[in-house]
Amino acid sequence: MPDGPAVLAIDPGREKCGVAVVARSAAGVLGFETAYHGVVRVDELGALVAELVERFSPAAVIVGNGTNSAEIARIARDATRIEPVIVDEGFSTIAARRRFFEENPPRGWRKLVPLSLQTPGVAYDDYVAVILAEQYLAARELKNP
Repeated sequence: MPDGPAVLAIDPGREKCGVAVVARSAAGVLGFETAYHGVVRVDELGALVAELVERFSPAAVIVGNGTNSAEIARIARDATRIEPVIVDEGFSTIAARRRFFEENPPRGWRKLVPLSLQTPGVAYDDYVAVILAEQYLAARELKNP
């Protein structure tokens, strides 16, 4: 179980979004525990965000500053009545791809191809949301040790 308050993070997009709920945990990877992550169509985002807020009671809702972020922040705000925090997405996709392959290593002939030349065969926007949440929590911890 998480040791600290959860954060609901959204990696915005035009058609789909990555969504994650992450909290501080001594047992989690790098001190974080992912309670939920998934990819959802934009038209289903509001219902999912409302459900996750009710289920996990996050201390904050964060939205990456990428594609369609203003619309996604509006959807999150309307679904939760929580004002989303807009965060910088810089280099989060690269970190997410790396994390995806750590958790889902290539199999068969793909093991022979360098990871830097591969792209996951599935949407991994949820991994971007996990990275955004971890960065947000780590930055807050540095400000408030």
